Amino acid sequence: MRSAAAAIGWEFRRRHRWGLLALACYPIAMAILRMSGRRVHIDDEQSFAFVVAVPLTATFLYLVAVFSFGLSGDLSARRSIYPSRMFTLPVTNSALAGWPMLYGAAAVTILWAVTRLLALWPSGISVPVIWPALLAASLLAWTQALTWMPYALPGLRVIVTILWLAAIDAIIMVALNFKAGELVMLAILTPHVPLAYVTARYAIARARRGDEPDWRPLFYAAAPRQREHFRSPARAQTWLEWRQHGRSLPAAVGIVLPFELALLFLFRETPALVFEMLIVVLTTAPLLAVFAAAAVSGSNLTKFIATRPMTSASLIAAKLKVTIASTLAAWLLVLVATPIALKLSGTLPLVIERVRRLAEVVGAPHAAIAMLLVFIALLATTWKQLVQSLYIGMSGRDWLVKGSVFLALAILAVIVPAAHWVISNKALIALVWNAGGWILAIIVCLKLAAATSIAIRLYDKKLLSDRTLILGALFWSATVFAVYGVLAWTFPEVMIRRYVLALVAILAVPLARLSAAPLALAWNRHR
Repeated sequence: MRSAAAAIGWEFRRRHRWGLLALACYPIAMAILRMSGRRVHIDDEQSFAFVVAVPLTATFLYLVAVFSFGLSGDLSARRSIYPSRMFTLPVTNSALAGWPMLYGAAAVTILWAVTRLLALWPSGISVPVIWPALLAASLLAWTQALTWMPYALPGLRVIVTILWLAAIDAIIMVALNFKAGELVMLAILTPHVPLAYVTARYAIARARRGDEPDWRPLFYAAAPRQREHFRSPARAQTWLEWRQHGRSLPAAVGIVLPFELALLFLFRETPALVFEMLIVVLTTAPLLAVFAAAAVSGSNLTKFIATRPMTSASLIAAKLKVTIASTLAAWLLVLVATPIALKLSGTLPLVIERVRRLAEVVGAPHAAIAMLLVFIALLATTWKQLVQSLYIGMSGRDWLVKGSVFLALAILAVIVPAAHWVISNKALIALVWNAGGWILAIIVCLKLAAATSIAIRLYDKKLLSDRTLILGALFWSATVFAVYGVLAWTFPEVMIRRYVLALVAILAVPLARLSAAPLALAWNRHR
C-alpha cells in the first residue's frame, strides 16, 4: 500500500464491501419510488416513517457499526475495540484515527444527501439542508472516539458512550424545540467533529501502547477472590461464549435506545409519530440482532476451541444458551427504559388511552393476550435473528458469510419501500393474496426436504444422538402447533384460511438452518 489512506480504505473494502454494496439498494429503492410518484404518495407521518425513516435509520446504524469497528469488538470489555492488528501498521496515530473517521463522515454525508434528494417527503415539511448530515457525522465521530478508548472497568464504555451521546442528542432536541435555524444548528454541531478526532487520536495512542488501567481490584475484598473451577467443559465454553459475544447485543441496544426514546420528547405533540417511534423502539432489538449475529456466528474457529474435549453439538449448544441470555438481557433494557421515557416525556397517558380503546373494542382479556403475543413474537424474532445464520458462520466459508450479509442488507434496504409499493397497488395485493397459499406451500416443502436431508446426515455422522433428534423433532412440532393455535385464535377463518396459518407457523419456527449448524461446524472443525 502506498499510503495510510489506501491501507485503511482497503481494510474496509475487504471486510465490508458486500455490505456497503448492498446499501446501494436503499437509494435505488427510493429512486424507484420517486419515479413512480403517481402511484405512491407520502402524504402523512406514518407513510414517511415506513418508507424513509426506518430504512434510513437501519442504514445509519450499519454505517456506525462498520466504521467504529463495532462488528468485530466487544463493547463491554475494557480494551479498545479498535482492531489490534491495525496497530502494527507503519502509520501514525493520527492516520489510524483520522482515516476511519473521514471515511465514516463521508459515508453518512452521502447517505443524507441521497436521502434528501431522492426521498418522498410529506407535503408542507421543511427539509434541512446541511445540519442533519453534520449531526450524523458528529454522532458517528463521538461513537468512534468513545468506543476506541480503553476503560478501567468492564461495561464502562457503554455507560460513557450512552451518557455523552444522549447529552448531544438532548442539546439538539432543545434547539429544535426553540425552532433553531440552519446556521444555529451548524454552530452547535461544527465543533464536535474536530473534538471527537482529538479524543479518538488520544484513545488510539493509549490503546496502541497498551495503556489499559484496571480499577477492578478496588471493588474486590481485601482477600483475593478465588474463582471456582468449571464443573464441565460445556460450562466453560458457555462462559467463554458470553464473554466473547453474549454482551454485544445488550450493549448495542443500550447505546441506540436512548436516542430513539429521546425522540418521544420531540414528537410528543404528534400522537402518530409517538406510536411510530414506539414501533421503532420495539423493533430495535430484532434489527440490531441481525448485526450482532455476525459476531455470534463468526467463522473464527480457533485451534483452542477446535481441540476442546467437546462435541460439535455441545459447542453449538453453548452458543444457543448465550443467544437466549443475550436476547433476554437486551429486552430487559427495552422493558425498563421505555416506560421511564414515556413517563418523563408525558406521552404515557396517550399510550394508556390507546390501550384502553383497544380493550373496549376487543375486550380486556383479548387485548392483554394480544399485547403479550406481540411481545413474545418480538422476543422470539430477536433470538431467531441471532441463531438462524449460525450454520453460515460455522461453515468457515468467507464467501458464503459475506454473501449472506450482502443479501440480508439488500433485503432490508428494499423490503420496506417495496412493501409500501405493493400495499399501494391493489392489483398486486390481489395477485399476492391469490397466489400466497401456493407460494407458502412450495417454501414449506423445500424447508421440510432440507430439514429431512440434514437430519439424515446428522444421524449418519453421529453428531446427534437418537434421543436428541427425537426430542428435537417433538419440541419443534409442539412449537409449530402452539404458534398455529395462537394464529388461529388471533385470525378468524373468514380472514385467512386455516391451512395458510399452518404453513406460516411451519415457516416461522426455525428448523433446517438451525439443524445445519452442528453439521457445518463438524465439517469446518475436521477439514
